[in-house]
Amino acid sequence: MFVDLVQILRGERKEDMKWLLGGVLLLLALLLLPGLGSEKGATVNVIGSTSVQPFAEMLAEEFNRIGGHRRVEVQGGGSTAGLQAALNGVADIGMCSRSLKEDEAKVFQSVAIARDGLSVVVHPSNRVDGLTKQQVERIFAGEITNWAEVGGEDRPIRLITREEGSGTREAFVKLVMGKSRISPKAMTQESNGSVKELVRNDSCAIGYMSLGLVGKDLKALKVDGVEPTAEQVMTKKYPLVRPFLFVTKSKPGSDAQAFIDYVLSVEGQQMLVKEGLVRVQ
Repeated sequence: MFVDLVQILRGERKEDMKWLLGGVLLLLALLLLPGLGSEKGATVNVIGSTSVQPFAEMLAEEFNRIGGHRRVEVQGGGSTAGLQAALNGVADIGMCSRSLKEDEAKVFQSVAIARDGLSVVVHPSNRVDGLTKQQVERIFAGEITNWAEVGGEDRPIRLITREEGSGTREAFVKLVMGKSRISPKAMTQESNGSVKELVRNDSCAIGYMSLGLVGKDLKALKVDGVEPTAEQVMTKKYPLVRPFLFVTKSKPGSDAQAFIDYVLSVEGQQMLVKEGLVRVQ
């Protein structure tokens, strides 16, 4: 074989020389492809909570701009889907918008990236400005069915809730509903965005969503007399507060850890605060 190679390199076997050059060019091309022969194209997949998703996308966009070879891609699907994706290795990082359950905490490693107020939202024209936590519970249980019962107009209350498996729903059930069940008459939606759209277009509707996503199109109600603001969440006066978590099955890889570190950095935390969340650092 060594003699054959020498003959090829001397040009004594021109057809084989063409074959060798072709092979070298192919090898070089493969080495230049993303993810082969270098760190270029390394991707961190982040999957889960639709409440965390827009904030993670914002952070990923900036991280991708400054992160060199590392890239972060973010997808929604809900907190339960994020935990499952992290467990199965589909996601490098799962996003979860509620505290982990006891059995989940034994399986996953988690880091809180922010705290969020869970806002109870209505149409801006609704003259109700606040409810007690007990009233919110009774409304979503289907026990209070007319706005007149809580100081509003004589109009039916239309309930908007999140789907089973949603971290936002699970946080709401834990913080508000207690042993009560959400009424089966509630209209179920699969994202904060769809809840927001329905409430924005229905003066009789009531829903719940991330404080950081309420914006100017909805009215966020006081709960037990406390306004849902970042300041009230920070001081723990507002009663409906939950964590935003990044979750991994085991110790994160170097690229995933780099993104987590960026989110927890001064710059990353300032970006989250600017969007209405409460920093953890």
